[in-house]
Amino acid sequence: MSQEIAVVGSPEFTTGFRLAGVRRFENVPDDEKADTLDDAATAVLEDGDVGIVIMHEDDLEYLSRNVRSDVETSVEPVVITIGGGAGGGGGLREQIKRAIGIDLMDEDEDQDSQ
Repeated sequence: MSQEIAVVGSPEFTTGFRLAGVRRFENVPDDEKADTLDDAATAVLEDGDVGIVIMHEDDLEYLSRNVRSDVETSVEPVVITIGGGAGGGGGLREQIKRAIGIDLMDEDEDQDSQ
């Protein structure tokens, strides 16, 4: 059984993913994020058909402490945050490491030094 990709965020953020074929999304307009982003994130985290959740890095600040903790520690589904400026690369590395249990970048660095 294959799992779906879900996208959570503003309509502007989710549109590109929807055009690429992502069918599971939660649109949360910017002016409603403080009130409804927790519910949207929780809905996709609890959906057994979802294997990957994509959110914008900046949206994490709108989440309550408990939901943000759930998002940051979720292994299944894995939550990938994108955007948010120059710090995004290190975050993606940690997300991949958490999802698969190994640091792929570390192996690449070891091979480069040989």
